[in-house]
Amino acid sequence: MYTLNTKINNQLSTWLISMFVLISIMIVVGGLTRLTDSGLSITKWQLFSGFLPPINQNDWILYFNLYKEIPEFKLQNYDMSLNEFKYIFWWEWVHRFLGRLIGISFLIPLIYFSFKIKFIKLLNFYLIFFIICFQGFIGWYMVESGLVDKVDVSHFRLSIHLLIAFLILSLIYWNYLKIKINKRFEIRINPIIPFLFLLFIFIQIAIGAFVSGMDAGKIYNSWPLMGNTYFPNDNEWINLFKLKAFSDPSLVQFMHRNLAYLILLFYSFLFYKVYKNKMKDLYNSINTLGFFIFLQVILGILTIIYGAQIYIASMHQISSIFLVTTSIYFFYINTKN
Repeated sequence: MYTLNTKINNQLSTWLISMFVLISIMIVVGGLTRLTDSGLSITKWQLFSGFLPPINQNDWILYFNLYKEIPEFKLQNYDMSLNEFKYIFWWEWVHRFLGRLIGISFLIPLIYFSFKIKFIKLLNFYLIFFIICFQGFIGWYMVESGLVDKVDVSHFRLSIHLLIAFLILSLIYWNYLKIKINKRFEIRINPIIPFLFLLFIFIQIAIGAFVSGMDAGKIYNSWPLMGNTYFPNDNEWINLFKLKAFSDPSLVQFMHRNLAYLILLFYSFLFYKVYKNKMKDLYNSINTLGFFIFLQVILGILTIIYGAQIYIASMHQISSIFLVTTSIYFFYINTKN
């Protein structure tokens, strides 16, 4: 609760849930930008001049000529036509446009609320705005890694970019819950346990970004085995304990699969604990969390089987937004006393 003024609280919650929706759309579009190999179509950092798309043929030719200078065109898309370029360009342009829209949509209401509420109570919102601005820098830092010598961006930078997006989403949702949920829970789980569960989810998102960044979902398209074996037969177990494992597609896919199993086991422990101790206030949240975990696992399996087919892979990422949200909610209600 930021103020005793109900009207202001309602305005805050409406603003926050609107930002939550915008950032969720941004994450989905970002995933589609990656899945369509569109992320390198705009090769210049244009904070203001890039707000408008190309408006005439000369503008399109200029952007296309800039794209022709990078390795992705020279080594991979050398026979691409201007119309084909427009397809990948629009995905990246929309992604950047949404980034600008999010910044503006956060800043203007924040200034308004700064006149209505004590500044000290809004420091966490100013922190979120700073992270949003920083995310723009990280986005360009990621793109830059694919403009020289490579046909793809660094999967490490891609992972950082995605994690920050989910961090922003999580902070916004957490502040929304602070306004909307006033109920106190008598019987709770130690908050450290759901926090650790949420941490596992974020680690899984990071590994998932590695899978996406290296197109590791397009290999070993079978389940539950990877080919004919549990461990990928193009590798050795010892390699799993080396730093270079995070740059090996088959090992990264192996990690992503097995971390999902570990998260399932962790959830089973939480589910057992809630029902064994008859924590009735937590029944709905633990059941909802379980639904999205199983949905995410099923979509993950289908993504692998169908070789990261764009629609299924996108649904897998959309589901991850719901999984993070329900995990945050479960964590939050266990901090209420």
